[in-house]
Amino acid sequence: MRLDLVRFFQACNPSKTLVVSKPEDRQYYIDFSKVRGAKIIEELGRTITRLSPEEPTCQLFTGHIGCGKSTELLRLKAELEQQGLHVVYFESSQSLDMGIKILSIV
Repeated sequence: MRLDLVRFFQACNPSKTLVVSKPEDRQYYIDFSKVRGAKIIEELGRTITRLSPEEPTCQLFTGHIGCGKSTELLRLKAELEQQGLHVVYFESSQSLDMGIKILSIV
């Protein structure tokens, strides 16, 4: 595969969310779980599916701008939907601090 340098720089833009379910974005995804100290999204997914699989839950996931919150939560959303859960995802930037993302599982 040939690297598209312009697309690579666009993928590194912290204001642009990578959607890992899209092949054109997936190639630029990097798993940072080793430097984060854990597979946070997998742990969050297990918590949701084991502790409240039949009840709505709301998870708060914070971090600085550009650290991958949206990318990771969209990855979690796709995994939970594959398991048959209904996931509501919205960007909170219109009503809350820019460093907060909300994922609600219904």
